[in-house]
Amino acid sequence: MAKITLSGLAHSYLPAPKSDEDFALKELNHVWDDGQAYALLGSSGCGKSTLLNIISGLLIPSQGRVLFNDRDVTEAPTAERNIAQVFQFPVVYDTMTVRQNLAFPLQNRGANAKYVAERVNQIAQMIGMEAELDRKARGLTADAKQKISLGRGMVREDVNALLFDEPLTVIDPHMKWQLRTQLKELHHEFGHTMIYVTHDQTEALTFADKVVVMSEGRVVQIGTPQDLFERPEHTFVGYFIGSPGMNLIPADVRGSRAIVAGSEVALGRSYGEPDGKVELGVRPEFVRFAPEGEGLSARIKRVEDVGRHKIVRLEFGEHDINAVMSEEEDLPSGSAFIRFDPVGINIYSNDWRVQPQGGQVQ
Repeated sequence: MAKITLSGLAHSYLPAPKSDEDFALKELNHVWDDGQAYALLGSSGCGKSTLLNIISGLLIPSQGRVLFNDRDVTEAPTAERNIAQVFQFPVVYDTMTVRQNLAFPLQNRGANAKYVAERVNQIAQMIGMEAELDRKARGLTADAKQKISLGRGMVREDVNALLFDEPLTVIDPHMKWQLRTQLKELHHEFGHTMIYVTHDQTEALTFADKVVVMSEGRVVQIGTPQDLFERPEHTFVGYFIGSPGMNLIPADVRGSRAIVAGSEVALGRSYGEPDGKVELGVRPEFVRFAPEGEGLSARIKRVEDVGRHKIVRLEFGEHDINAVMSEEEDLPSGSAFIRFDPVGINIYSNDWRVQPQGGQVQ
């Protein structure tokens, strides 16, 4: 297991990058703790696979250093980093049986036969392939082959880190849930440092201790699922995390009050007078209906019943607002009055969260 330090790290696929825009991975400085499970989360092209490939040694960065336990491995080949990597599409030996595929990484390092047999059986049970151990991989389905890839990545207990590059893409939805749960159990049992690349927020939030959210080549926030939900540090995090994502409305903020769409909103805390592009962010879970004549005037466009709750689509001035309501809550028809719970309000300036000043305003 390893503590991974990323120092002044950046990468461009151009031979002579001239500006920030030329970098697929913008400069970052982070220390990822030994034994933690991290998820790199973002939309396609955000730089998460580039970062993973730099950590694994498949790519040498344009600048900066990668350290495993304070040892500089920036230019060390993958074989010297003592890692296991599972890719998006299955990589298996078709002519080998499932048992032989799982055993190969251990046999390649000279492990004794008794340990190999025990470990292979343990991993086969975890990925649900005990019955297929003596079948050739060639005739198996794509999701079965990917389970073999996952198992082979996890079979070694001595690795510095386990790296997963969107490994559940070809797995059926029910099996995805099972394997995510098993990966988390494996992490708790053995304490490997794990890095998991995905564009699926559910995968990231259910798997990781810390989620690394990336946008346009930049790490915009590292935090627990609760951090990302309650206090998104960037508007992209607010938009990308949650379903529906955070409501963002242009605002004129003056201390503990904001003017949004011509109406005044109490913020609960003082934010000074931020400049630039200022927005009020509030998640749909913190939008409440108010008694008639109180709060902000809005119009209900439609209601979507998703079983556990209702998603109410509202029109507020020139802006669309989403609200999440319980199944039991009675909804007005047509026009409505809403308010924003101050505990769920965040203020953003040029997309970055403004820290409130002092405590709660009475």
